[in-house]
Amino acid sequence: MPKIKLGPSPSNYDGELRLLQIELVKLQKSLIANGDQILIILEGRDTAGKDGTIKAITEHLSPRETRVVALGKPSDVENEQWYFQRYIEQLPKKGEIVLFNRSWYNRAGVEMVMQFCTKARYATFMAAVNPMELILIDSGITVLKYYLDISKSEQKLRLESRKEDPLKQWKISPIDQQAQKKWAAYSTYRNAMLLKTSTVESPWTIVRANNKKQARLNLIRNLLLRVDYADKNKRLLRADSEIVFTFDQLGSLEK
Repeated sequence: MPKIKLGPSPSNYDGELRLLQIELVKLQKSLIANGDQILIILEGRDTAGKDGTIKAITEHLSPRETRVVALGKPSDVENEQWYFQRYIEQLPKKGEIVLFNRSWYNRAGVEMVMQFCTKARYATFMAAVNPMELILIDSGITVLKYYLDISKSEQKLRLESRKEDPLKQWKISPIDQQAQKKWAAYSTYRNAMLLKTSTVESPWTIVRANNKKQARLNLIRNLLLRVDYADKNKRLLRADSEIVFTFDQLGSLEK
């Protein structure tokens, strides 16, 4: 079992986050000047903390050069297109940071668990995704893939919180109601996805996300450490290796 991280106090968290957000602004300034492109993919079970993490990253960035992409259910037309087509249209332009709140990896997880996808289409996706990402990387796009990992008990608490909090009502969906019942199926497809699609060129980074604040701080530190930009304060970027780490084995994941 992973060690329990109590996390920073509210005041420490706000202070640490502010310093990291200053680094993110430096990164964006350098990105715009150099015409670089960054794609950040955030995946994880329902309630894993993707929305809060994205808000922490983007809060003080220029909205003109920052986009959050959270595509809904594909239309009938999109269902008959090349699967990646609607995602390719959202890739970062020169000088842009794009964050995918879920991505083409829907096909490797929720679509199979909820039977929205055939086994044949799943197999086609799994064969195509690594070469496709390599094309993006070779074209100059920096691709960073994060999987936010939470325990079943933590997910249960967060799902119950959604029902009680009027500000979170918009997050409730029929798929949420299946999250706990289909926990084992989600784990099976998550494991297959990570094993198949964590490559040397495009590795998955795992983030232990039972503690939301620790997860956000350490993910941002990891992100900043992996991208080049001017005037980087490396002293701030020492991520906790028990919270954020490159995927290498299934034993490091919540069951």
